[in-house]
Order: sequence, then C-alpha cells, then structure tokens
Amino acid sequence: QVQLVESGGGLVQPGGSLRLSCAASGSSFVFYVMGWYRQAPGKQRELVASIISGDSTNYADSVKGRFTISRDNAKNMVYLDMNSLKPEDTAVYYCNARHRIMPARNYWGQGTQVTVSS
Repeated sequence: QVQLVESGGGLVQPGGSLRLSCAASGSSFVFYVMGWYRQAPGKQRELVASIISGDSTNYADSVKGRFTISRDNAKNMVYLDMNSLKPEDTAVYYCNARHRIMPARNYWGQGTQVTVSS
C-alpha cells in the first residue's frame, strides 16, 4: 500500500511558476513509476508527466519545455516544476504511483488545485 500526499497548488498569474510536491509513504518507492495527471472541469484526467528514473521521463506535448518532473528516491518524493503557466493549465493535479512490475498496484493522491488566472 502506498499513500500519496500532494502539496504546492494555488493561484498564480499567467507566465508564473509553481512547484508541486508529492510525498509517498510505504516501502519500495524506487519500484514505482511516478506520474502527475490533471483534470480540468468537464474534461478527462490526462497524463502530464511521468518518471521512472532521472533520465527516463515522459511529458504531454502541451507541457514540454515548460514543466519538469523529478524524483528523490531517498526522500520518497516526486516534484513537478511548472513554468510559463497558462490559463489552460488550470486543473486539479493528481500524483500517481504505478508499480513497474505489478501495475495493479496503482495509487492516487487526493489532488491539489492549480489555478492560472490574472
């Protein structure tokens, strides 16, 4: 069992920056693919970015060059640095942990709201 707790959301002006953090409990954090998803009102949840290791990352086209995902296995933490934020980035952002070998072990955080508005 893995518990995920997100933090760092808030209100930011267009062009601004935010850092989201996700703290994971439990053991074997290194065996999980960590991801950030988002869901805007009336839309489906979508993958924003995922990371297996420091040099194995994946990004949605809409955030490439603006967002950076990273993880600290020693601290059981995953981060999403968001720059040049746009109003269309407004959504609830969810942290996800999916086991690399046993994908049925798939866990979600409670979500954190990010609002980009002037």
